[in-house]
Amino acid sequence: MECLPPDVGSPRPVTKLADMSSSPPTPRRPGTHPASLGRETALGRTRRARRINRTLAETFPDAGPELDFSNPLELTVATILSAQCTDVRVNQVTPELFRRFPTAAHYAAADPGEIEEIIRPTGFQRAKAQHLIGMGETLVARFDGRVPKALDDLLTLPGVGRKTAHVVRGNAFDLPGLTVDTHFARLVKRLKLTEETDPVKIEFALAGMIEKKQWTLFSHRLIFQGRRICHARRPECGVCTIAHDCPSFGEFS
Repeated sequence: MECLPPDVGSPRPVTKLADMSSSPPTPRRPGTHPASLGRETALGRTRRARRINRTLAETFPDAGPELDFSNPLELTVATILSAQCTDVRVNQVTPELFRRFPTAAHYAAADPGEIEEIIRPTGFQRAKAQHLIGMGETLVARFDGRVPKALDDLLTLPGVGRKTAHVVRGNAFDLPGLTVDTHFARLVKRLKLTEETDPVKIEFALAGMIEKKQWTLFSHRLIFQGRRICHARRPECGVCTIAHDCPSFGEFS
């Protein structure tokens, strides 16, 4: 069963947007934002990025991880499974997976076919099963069966890239990191916060604008915005609370 792309498939739980204490600024006419006209300074862009973060904090006060987990290992596994799959579908298969494989040693000794059968609904089950087994083997061999906190250590685990590593560090260990997933990369481009397209370069560019202590929450807020308001094909510009700060406002109407 093939997993559908992030904007398609099983509906996500409805998130209630916060009641705003005052009306947001009136959006600019399409094409008139300083960023669209090439007139925005680096300082102006940084101030706009931080203003967007503050507005989204009011819009999505409950923004946070949407994968179900109770410890760092479970979050690492769930994030590996979320590649090319919705969090909703991952959450449907992880209860049984976590029950059968509660420790890194269980993954290291697992039969690939057993894992594949459980995670099949997430798609790419053969590759993901190999990643989970390899992850378990590496954790047992190098980290005493525990998920490490250091970014460089996390990146040695099979199936773990920078995005997964930042998800784990930010949500399991409360260490700041910018998670550049599909939604994040799409929105920073639409908001004209950076012209970079490489995920690592996007991460570094935004890290220079957003306060470090806000990195993890900013990632969640922007991802919430991408999933609930600023859809890839038909963004809901009419209800967008950051429309005034969006150079792309009205381009998709």
